[in-house]
Amino acid sequence: MHLIENSASHPFDLAVIGGGPAGTSAAITAARTGARVLLLERGRLPRQRVCGEFVSSESLALLCGLLEQTAPDLLRQAIRIPEARLFFDGRSLAAPVDPSAASIARFDLDFALWQAAEQCGVVARTETAVERIIRDDFFHLTTNAGEFRARAVINATGRWSNLRRQSAEESNSAKKWLGLKAHFSEPAPHLSVDLYFFEGGYCGVQPVTVADDASSTGRINACAMVRSDVARSLKEVFAQQPQLAERGQHWQTMTEIVSTSPLIFRDPEPVDNGILLAGDAAGFVDPFVGDGISLALRSGALAAECLTPFLNSQGSLAEAASQYQRQYRERLLPVFRNSSKLRRLLGLPRPVRRAVGHLLETTPAVSRLLVRLTR
Repeated sequence: MHLIENSASHPFDLAVIGGGPAGTSAAITAARTGARVLLLERGRLPRQRVCGEFVSSESLALLCGLLEQTAPDLLRQAIRIPEARLFFDGRSLAAPVDPSAASIARFDLDFALWQAAEQCGVVARTETAVERIIRDDFFHLTTNAGEFRARAVINATGRWSNLRRQSAEESNSAKKWLGLKAHFSEPAPHLSVDLYFFEGGYCGVQPVTVADDASSTGRINACAMVRSDVARSLKEVFAQQPQLAERGQHWQTMTEIVSTSPLIFRDPEPVDNGILLAGDAAGFVDPFVGDGISLALRSGALAAECLTPFLNSQGSLAEAASQYQRQYRERLLPVFRNSSKLRRLLGLPRPVRRAVGHLLETTPAVSRLLVRLTR
């Protein structure tokens, strides 16, 4: 209770809710400007999360800066992914990922970022669920561990936050999508992010670790997004795609299978009643574009940067929120728009997809363009 009593008499400059990449990125960025930061996570760390574990080059420099000297091995030993491969309708297409991306397990990434936040002086608490936020001169956060006050709040609690108003798109969505993920063993996994598409979903596969020698096996991450009426388990997902089923017939499960649902797409909403939203709380991008972690890191850092003048008494919270909204739409919204267009493209009738597949096969420049559009 010592922390709560101090909070009542001496409010935090910033409360960040959610301990994933968006929340920790925001907390670290703000703490390094001298702000007094509270970071709250309702669950335990480390933990498995449904995630493709693809870290695009656009966010690697930011990630290096966030971790600095706290986890050098995590970044140095991360596998680099120089290629993307698409499998659909019996076709296989390849395009370079240039600069190369990295593959980092969320189990390791989230924990490393949490530790980096603590080393920056962030007051970080797990198993602390925020139940309600009331705003007057300060934001009053009611949690299962007591009440906290803060001058500003960043919500990074994910797409199904109890602290965010539900949109009409989410309330009226008829199609139920779910996410599934696990790690498997595979001899000599290919250094690429592989996307297997089928009617009603897709599955992404990429290496997390590679074999040290010919006698050992590597570890791959298989992460799927699928309509609930098509498949409800990874085994059922693999059966939907012949190329994937053939590849996965000898895989051995290495982690628990985790799931999340429902997955619903909506227009991003970066600000809600003076609270800045980051990561999936602001908007859920289709995972096949491989930019979810990047968007989380970038939006968290951007939210903290836009709040800096307010926290330094050089502007109002309204001005900070307006600035974040503008910067979010300029820097991050194009990824959502392009992913939506690609999703519609892959959902076209099979004869049209065949024509698109032929175009991509015969025009490599178009395939490279599709990869660039989602960066």
